[in-house]
Amino acid sequence: MSSAPPPSSPAPRAPNPEAPPRVVRPPRRPPRTPGPPPWAERRPSISVDYDRGRRTARVEVDGIGADALPARHRLRVEGSRWQRDWKVSEVTARVLALPRAEAHAVDAVLNCWAGRFARRNFPLLIREITFAGSLQHAVHVFRWMKNQENYCARNDIYGMMIRLHARHSQIDQARGLFFEMQEWRCKPDADIYNSLIHAHARAGQWRWAINIMDDMLRAAIPPSRTTYNNVINACGAAGNWKKALELCKKMTRNGVGPDLVTHNIVLSAFKNGSQYSKAIAYFEMMKGANIAPDTFTLNIVIHCLVKDGQYGEAIELLNSMREKRTQCPPDVVTYTSIMHSYYVCGKVEDCKAVFDMMVAEGVKPNIVSYNALLGAYASRGMHADALGIFKLLKQNGLRPDVVSYTTLLNAYGRSGQPEKAREAFKEMRKNSCRPNIVSYNALIDAYGSAGMFKEAISLLHEMEKDGIPPDVVSISTLLTACGRCRQITKIDTILEAAKSRGIKLNIVCYNSGIGSYLNFGDYGKALELYAVMMASNVNPDAVTYNILISGLCKVGKYAESLKFFEDMVDLRIPLTKEVYSSLICSYVKQGKLTEAESTFSSMKESGCLPDVLTYTAMIEAYNDDGSWRNAWDLFKEMEGNTVQPDAIICSSLMEALNRGSQHERVLQLMELMKEKCIPLNQKAYFEIIASCSMLRDWKTASEIIEHLDSSLSSISVGTLNHLLTFLGKCGKTECMMKLFYKMMSSCSTVGVSTYTVLLRNLLAVGKWRKYIEVLQWMEDAGVSPTLYMYQNVLPYIWRDNSMDYVTLMQEKINSLREKIT
Repeated sequence: MSSAPPPSSPAPRAPNPEAPPRVVRPPRRPPRTPGPPPWAERRPSISVDYDRGRRTARVEVDGIGADALPARHRLRVEGSRWQRDWKVSEVTARVLALPRAEAHAVDAVLNCWAGRFARRNFPLLIREITFAGSLQHAVHVFRWMKNQENYCARNDIYGMMIRLHARHSQIDQARGLFFEMQEWRCKPDADIYNSLIHAHARAGQWRWAINIMDDMLRAAIPPSRTTYNNVINACGAAGNWKKALELCKKMTRNGVGPDLVTHNIVLSAFKNGSQYSKAIAYFEMMKGANIAPDTFTLNIVIHCLVKDGQYGEAIELLNSMREKRTQCPPDVVTYTSIMHSYYVCGKVEDCKAVFDMMVAEGVKPNIVSYNALLGAYASRGMHADALGIFKLLKQNGLRPDVVSYTTLLNAYGRSGQPEKAREAFKEMRKNSCRPNIVSYNALIDAYGSAGMFKEAISLLHEMEKDGIPPDVVSISTLLTACGRCRQITKIDTILEAAKSRGIKLNIVCYNSGIGSYLNFGDYGKALELYAVMMASNVNPDAVTYNILISGLCKVGKYAESLKFFEDMVDLRIPLTKEVYSSLICSYVKQGKLTEAESTFSSMKESGCLPDVLTYTAMIEAYNDDGSWRNAWDLFKEMEGNTVQPDAIICSSLMEALNRGSQHERVLQLMELMKEKCIPLNQKAYFEIIASCSMLRDWKTASEIIEHLDSSLSSISVGTLNHLLTFLGKCGKTECMMKLFYKMMSSCSTVGVSTYTVLLRNLLAVGKWRKYIEVLQWMEDAGVSPTLYMYQNVLPYIWRDNSMDYVTLMQEKINSLREKIT
């Protein structure tokens, strides 16, 4: 039995002569990425001149040369010896080398170029010209192109020209090119629409930006996120936050989701429109949607928090940025915003601390940061510190701008140094920094505050010679200076000068003029100016009526002040705390406590929180009425409302407490003033010593006297005599003499009354030898002792049997009697 043969591979088939031949295809290559042809590429080219040691780097573009031209054009080129076969980069260099971009000069260069017969060279030439950024050359080259027979309008050429015009803020010309390209039947694409919208956004022409986007939609070109961002940015830059928010919602409805850039633009729109609370609420919405902010976002929020008065929240946000430094590191804008918040609050030390922190953390301050710190020092009149920051600014390589110099002028003006302000003004001119209207107004205010009215007026003519016409702020500053310098006759002159120059007075000018007249007590002139203001259709505000009410109270016209208050109510002008305070003062000075209490209650019910001036007026009213308990309760209410007391209200309360025999509370109030670092004024010293005298608390009085060195010159002689009397009655003769020595060293005015108090207390304790020494001091100081002063000491001298002093006193008495007779 035979076995089956093993399986083997099939035998090869014989070739079939009738079958078609087999085609072997090469392996498929991956598709080539489309790109510009080699003749259109921009490639770097470097040449080295070894003889001169120079190395030149440039970009070359070949373009289509004479060899690649069509036959009919190549013959024209070869048959003319004027035609040059330049590269596109060479043509660009020749055009840009023309010193003046004149049309005939550009045409002369381009007409010698052989490559002009190839239309594909035109976009390359425009591209190189636009890269150079020369608008005039590009315009002449584009005009020359359109005059060529082989020119064909293209989208890319118009797109480059539109972007170049937008870069140079030639918005109308860019829009004209947009319409021109459509006349040439070039359909704009999304890139051209976005470029044009971005140009209008930069110029703040938000209506045109919206219209162009609507044309884009009508052309069936869907707007991208960039398109919406540009339009929203245009609305936001103009402060039209409502339209920006509406476009953001429309963007979401059209299926184009907003990104972080969109949200930042909306926040900027709220900021530009002064809608700070809405910006903060929008940021909270972003956090609820888990949108991670960046540094730009948080800078906007900090700025809005500062403007909204939420300084604590702004500082907390800065601290969180510092903790999360890797995500949102604070930059110079962040620190400058925080510095501005401290500057507004008047916390100069904290402002400087933030500046030092910024430098310590490696953030380089810019000119805005230095100006913010300068402004903080200038607001407090700290001219020495402001000058130090000004010098530091220059040492760090920054050039002071007009804001820096103007802020330094304000610092000198507020510190009462107009001469130094003038020196800073001259330095400003010397350093080629042209002063503006704000600089002149600051210098006028510096002279006006120092009482140098003649120099302030001369500045008005100087600024006109400098080509800067005075504005309404200049007039207002001069009117205020009239009140400070007691120049009532100059007010009418300044008003006439404003009228002759066509300066329309605003409410600030009228308020300054009315206030200056009332400072002089000229009630009639103030009413005349008020009538002129009403006839000029300038509506009065709360400041106007506050000036009138408070000014009339100063001249004793209380009935007229109440009439102005009634007019204010009839005009439905919102009452401010200053008006309430002036009205309460008017009632207090008339002795109308009931009306004052009613006005105070109405003030709190209207939501207008009283300030320290209002509380002071009410406490003085209770003091006059003898109601110390009401004054004390009102002071406690003020503390509960976080209103910081000052020295005036504390001294008024001390007087009310002493009248009510509440001397212990006076000393409690003194301890409170120490805790809050409130300096004691003259009245407070008097009331504290009076309380110590009633309580026989010589220890507290001695402690008060020990701290009188720095304020002796500001305390009246009557208060100091009261202190001497108190120390003498307590038997503290040494302390009394120590206070007298301090009075002499501080150049205080020491007269007969002071010596009388001193002699009486010395004689009461039997120190007649010191008594005679003080009499000698009186004679040396040119103060003549009286006859009784010599006679009073004689019994004490006879008791000690000191005949030498008896003889001396008798001689003094006889000499004085001879002068009298």
